[in-house]
Order: sequence, then C-alpha cells, then structure tokens
Amino acid sequence: MSKGLASIMKQAQMIQQKMAKLQEEATLKTAEATSGGGAVTVLVNGKNEIISLSVKKEAVDPEDVEMLQDLIIAAVNEALKKVHTELSDEMSKITGGMSIPGLF
Repeated sequence: MSKGLASIMKQAQMIQQKMAKLQEEATLKTAEATSGGGAVTVLVNGKNEIISLSVKKEAVDPEDVEMLQDLIIAAVNEALKKVHTELSDEMSKITGGMSIPGLF
C-alpha cells in the first residue's frame, strides 16, 4: 500500500471514530424552544426525543384545543431544528465540510 493511501485510510478511520463519538453524544445535546410567548416550552435531545414539555395554564382553552396543538408543534419543531443545526455544525467540523447524507 502506498504511503498516500495509508494516510488517507488513517484519516478516514479517525473521522469514522469522531463521527461515532458524536452520534453517541447526541443524547447529551439538548435544545429548548418556546412558542406562544412562553406558553409552551419544549426541551429535546439530539436523538429526537422530547425530554420535557411545559404548558402554562393560560394556554389551555377547552374551546380552542387546536391553538394549543399548534403551539406544541411549533415549539417541538423549533427545538428539533436547533439541536439538528448544532449537530450538523459539529459534524461539518469533523468531516471538513463534506456532507454525508443520513448522519444528522
């Protein structure tokens, strides 16, 4: 094996190890988002799991359940977007800007 190919293989192995570590650490990455002026607050992790959900009493209107549903969806989507952006930024640092589909 040529010296250049061996170097490339070693770099690829290091990138693979760093990516595996980042995937393991994804559960530790969290992001929080609110909607409705703080009526709904959501905390998610990098594994797309909701860690906590808080709904203020004034957001609960039995006559307008759809509004509460929309507030929850908005907060969850924003929190997921934040955590995915953070993970994508870290992955970009590892891969030197190369986009590898399906990772984050």
